[in-house]
Amino acid sequence: MKALVCAEPGRFEYEDISRPALTKGNAVLQIKRVGICGTDLHAFEGTQPYFSYPRIIGHEVAADLLELDGVNGFSEDEKVTFIPYFNCNNCIACRSGKPNCCVALQVSGVHINGGMVEYLSVPSNTLISGYGLSYDELALAEPLAIAAHGVARAGVMKNEFVLVVGAGPIGLGVMEFARLAGGNVIALDINESRLSFCQEKLGVKYAINASASDTKAILKEITNGDMPSIVIDATGNLKAINHSFQYLAHGARYVLIGLQKDEITFSHPEFHKREASLMSSRNATRKDFEYVIDCMHKKLINPRVFITHRVKFSEVKDNFAGWLNPDNHVIKAMVEME
Repeated sequence: MKALVCAEPGRFEYEDISRPALTKGNAVLQIKRVGICGTDLHAFEGTQPYFSYPRIIGHEVAADLLELDGVNGFSEDEKVTFIPYFNCNNCIACRSGKPNCCVALQVSGVHINGGMVEYLSVPSNTLISGYGLSYDELALAEPLAIAAHGVARAGVMKNEFVLVVGAGPIGLGVMEFARLAGGNVIALDINESRLSFCQEKLGVKYAINASASDTKAILKEITNGDMPSIVIDATGNLKAINHSFQYLAHGARYVLIGLQKDEITFSHPEFHKREASLMSSRNATRKDFEYVIDCMHKKLINPRVFITHRVKFSEVKDNFAGWLNPDNHVIKAMVEME
């Protein structure tokens, strides 16, 4: 079978590898869709901190279930996705109900080979039933689960002002789940087309271009002088992360979903006097996946509007670099397996 391998930063190669056989406790999937996420793009750039080369990318997956061992409640040829974070079940995080940040976590497409293949073997206990959703919707479950997890970490309450920094796919998901939690969402980005998308497709009332305005003054005006009580970074950009400390209200929570390689810096006195809380948000849990699937099933969100580009599996290598170019207005690229 064919696999797309990121051999080194900036270079993909198609390779022939063996089709996986069914083994104890695992399931074999026929991949139908693979969403391209920021992790994949950063891996291609060479800026993903947990990535090693060569690696088969891809963890936003929709598939048909061909064979499985070790779990009940699934049927052959059922549409499924899976939780791509494989945990040890023994470490302090796993024992505390936080398998998403397992000490020995292995993420499909990052630490181990992922879903940009025709067939993939995964642990059976990671399967998520599709409940009649489309392949496109199932492939979007993972990034939406990350967004939902970040919003849950923030503890968004009704009528709180929630500043979402970064209007890429994760940021858009954050906006949707913050809205469902009752928050007043403010989008912040430097890409005007993405800000327009937030307003036109998601109904976000407040959208600020950070490069063309006095962001702090506008935020004060929107929040009646208080500043946002929640700031969520979905950029993974060091400058944006550091800069956003100044947007915190007194008593605010700052949640970092975005990830980058370097050290963050901020004014301790300014942070301290606010008694602010700084949190990271890593991956997602089964509860997050189930919530996302339920929201899609109930039509509370429509993530298919995020998909702006489609390619066949054989076309990924030639198109991937272009998805990094802001001029191409990519929000979510979706790979259709042939």
